[in-house]
Amino acid sequence: MDCRRCRTPLEKPGDYCLTCDTANCDAVVVDFARDRATITMLDGDEIVGETTVTTVPESGEEAGVVELRNFAGRVADEIRRKRPETVFAAGDREVLREARAQLRYEFYRVADERPVEAALDRRGERSLEVVDAAPREKLGGTHSTLIGGRKGRKAIGVVAAHPHVKKIVPGPIDAGGKGSRTGLRAKVTRADGNGNVRMLLRDGSSVQENRIVTTGMDRETGELIRDDLNEALADAGLR
Repeated sequence: MDCRRCRTPLEKPGDYCLTCDTANCDAVVVDFARDRATITMLDGDEIVGETTVTTVPESGEEAGVVELRNFAGRVADEIRRKRPETVFAAGDREVLREARAQLRYEFYRVADERPVEAALDRRGERSLEVVDAAPREKLGGTHSTLIGGRKGRKAIGVVAAHPHVKKIVPGPIDAGGKGSRTGLRAKVTRADGNGNVRMLLRDGSSVQENRIVTTGMDRETGELIRDDLNEALADAGLR
């Protein structure tokens, strides 16, 4: 494949051209399995290329951790070569979570079945406003206490890191709920007509409802953001 601007031959399809500083794809879709990752490059609605990264899972806890980190790192390196605006991902949560930790791009989960088609269907979401603020700057309201201690703060951090979240307003704590032994659990509820959602934190008999203001314009776009947030919470082991 040649650069679409200066026609310099690219080493791999969709690579960013260093000769004329031109991106040759604007999104990538990664379908993760534990032993391979298929990376598809998109430019608008066009598929411009595909590449596969493979690994051999190691046995043993320490060796397995190192192998997983290295595998995810190779996937992350392939994505960096493209300099995409957005990354869509599906498949194995463990590998996905490790790769996302090594990247600094907008990162969205899509359905595991036919992920490229699912990503193409979601391209319209990129028109939503992106909030360029640190997660800690998005926390506000009159209630500053969060239930669940470290895990509660982690859940808030996961949500606050989403680029389409404007603000999180913690609510009062209700300690009269039914007790649970599962530890802290977080769930983002159905979007309202303005695209905003709420996150319920449950820890033992305590429940806290936190209002999340998003850049969604209506219920439909709010539901897309809700799906992203619930997937991110699940990836973090909080659902």
